[in-house]
Amino acid sequence: MKTAAVICEYNPFHNGHKYHLEQTRKQYGATHIVCVMSGNFTQRGDVAIADKYSRARAALYGGADLVVELPTPFALSSAEHFAMGACQIADALGCVDMLSFGSECGDISVLEEAAGAVHYATECEEFFESMRKGESYPVALKKTVELYYTPDVVKTLTEPNNTLAVEYIRALDKLGGIIKPVTVLRSGAAHDSDEGSDTVVSASKLRKMLSGGSDVSAYTDFTDYGCFAHIENIETAILAKLRTMSKSEFERLPNGTGGMDSRIYKAVRTATSLPQLMLMIKSKNFTMARIRRLILCAFLGITGNDLKNPPAYVRILGMNDKGKEILAAGEHKLPVDTSLAALAKTGPEAAHLARLEERAGNLYALALDKRQPCGTEFTSKPVII
Repeated sequence: MKTAAVICEYNPFHNGHKYHLEQTRKQYGATHIVCVMSGNFTQRGDVAIADKYSRARAALYGGADLVVELPTPFALSSAEHFAMGACQIADALGCVDMLSFGSECGDISVLEEAAGAVHYATECEEFFESMRKGESYPVALKKTVELYYTPDVVKTLTEPNNTLAVEYIRALDKLGGIIKPVTVLRSGAAHDSDEGSDTVVSASKLRKMLSGGSDVSAYTDFTDYGCFAHIENIETAILAKLRTMSKSEFERLPNGTGGMDSRIYKAVRTATSLPQLMLMIKSKNFTMARIRRLILCAFLGITGNDLKNPPAYVRILGMNDKGKEILAAGEHKLPVDTSLAALAKTGPEAAHLARLEERAGNLYALALDKRQPCGTEFTSKPVII
């Protein structure tokens, strides 16, 4: 038995993801694959186009054996916290041998060198000086790495999948290096690209096609999502919530706001749409994805304190027979269950995280084109195939 973990969103699952799972088995001999998947909100700062159980089903039919949830506070976080939370969940299963991820370079040694560069750069005075000047983390990091490393290392750190890969490697190092990092060369469309091949397009392109009712059968085997979700469906709800918040509440948002709390507080008092709000908040020192995440964290009541501790449990979204073997193989370091209600009873931190997940689920239900009532976090059943 050789178990690989994959950190993913599958928003939605497509042929590129299927290829990654196939190559993880072919290149690295994985006999079992567990996917640590974002729930109903994603790291780009948006609602997932389909609910987490539908996406878990797609993953299982596409080659995964077990799908567990990355809790919303980590899913809506920076690359560093996103990676660490997911790696902690994989580690908690007690039987994962490797972490497999896609990358633009496809060379683990190059990515490990880049991870070392990030570690060194973020300890340098030049990095802290850039941050003190108000520059964003990516800008400060790039400037510092350019001072000490060759252009090929800098280039590695500018490509989106490589960036996440580097954070996965860093997270695994911090956890003790028991899980080995391996990478699969990204095939087909570039991240967020509107271009693609005859069989592979990016997830962002596929979302547009699905929303527009286009035929996507060439790009994915799974299209049975029921209904879709769009952030526009909860735009008024988001604006209403943000208008009721105090400045001190914005100051408690995750990952530090770098003075952005005042900009958000002022902007929400006049903005009448989400696009207008984001443009009013926009700054050269903040990526738009980070702004979107901050807005959704404010909406969902997620604060910086919610990232101070590792995930409190492992919640199962779906599995097949091999998935059951994964669960039986390891000595679990965290409570593992399909039931959020049962997990909430395992401790105070678990109870708090479960309440956040319940709130996120209740609000996501309003983002669906066919709105759903509250309580689905406790009534939805895991996917068993």
